[in-house]
Amino acid sequence: MKGLSILLGFSLLGYLIRAVFDLPVAGNVIGLILLVISLFAGWVKLEWVEDTAQFLLRHMMIFFAPIIVGTMLFFGRIGSEWLPIAASLIGATVIVLLVSGYVTTWLGGKQEEKAHE
Repeated sequence: MKGLSILLGFSLLGYLIRAVFDLPVAGNVIGLILLVISLFAGWVKLEWVEDTAQFLLRHMMIFFAPIIVGTMLFFGRIGSEWLPIAASLIGATVIVLLVSGYVTTWLGGKQEEKAHE
């Protein structure tokens, strides 16, 4: 229960920070960043949240089910807009692959330079 309280606390803190400062970042993302900082700083021990996090990861599909079912409401629109949706998905995938490959190659070159020095 302690782990769930900590995770929910950071999530709520993220939502609060987002609302107070009117940030363009989702509150749960801010909460996650704060949790990671707290873990690295040692303010929160991994053991406190590990079991709860593992449970949530094991049952992640349960959390996606409502979203997946909700898309059924938009089948008509998806059917009429399938070409732009497909183009966006394919284009974004290609861009991510290219950028990932470039960054990996660039970082690999830096590692080789360090090894030769």
